Amino acid sequence: MGSVSLADIVVTPLSTAPAEGGAVMHIMKNTCAGYADFGEAYFSWVGAGSVKAWKRHKQMVMNLVVPVGRVKFVFWLESTNEFKEQKVGFDHYSRLTVPPGIWFGFQGLVVPQSLILNIGSIPHDPNEVDRLAISQIKYDWN
Repeated sequence: MGSVSLADIVVTPLSTAPAEGGAVMHIMKNTCAGYADFGEAYFSWVGAGSVKAWKRHKQMVMNLVVPVGRVKFVFWLESTNEFKEQKVGFDHYSRLTVPPGIWFGFQGLVVPQSLILNIGSIPHDPNEVDRLAISQIKYDWN
């Protein structure tokens, strides 16, 4: 995984364009900074107050976008025991580019639920990800 820091997480503001019948929300082009490759794109729902944690990818670069609702992402660097929080969603429409090697979890912040899109640089592989129980990393989600 190499040397990684929380400063390697990039927050890219995204644009929305008004359109008749509803806005167009831009996410990513293959020419964007943060684009590493395309392996798979998938959505994940998270309910208000629900927490999904902890995972660390060994190879995948994640590009995370929240087009519906609002989510708090928490990143943890094991080597320094540092945390970084980033809230994104419709009202703070941004893309988080996360390199491999950083532990993360997330919490839904709005009722009834929020939608997360991950554009991963590789297809999902259960052998490529490390997991810990939520209690194994000491973080106060409240």
